[in-house]
Amino acid sequence: MSRTHAPALEIMVNGEPMPLAAGMSVQELVAACGLTRRRIAVERNGAIVPRSLWQTTMLAADDVLEIVHFVGGG
Repeated sequence: MSRTHAPALEIMVNGEPMPLAAGMSVQELVAACGLTRRRIAVERNGAIVPRSLWQTTMLAADDVLEIVHFVGGG
């Protein structure tokens, strides 16, 4: 039996509920949101996720994420 869809789960991103497939990493979420790795930071459940761990940090049901964009200026 082949599975076409991974089971869904729901997380919160910047205060908004977001359904996604189980087994998604922080890096995959960032890409799915159309964001580049540059100039953003990701906080998961109150702790900053270092970029070096984005690929191996798997998202779980009820995770709360904040994605922050850095803006330069003068």
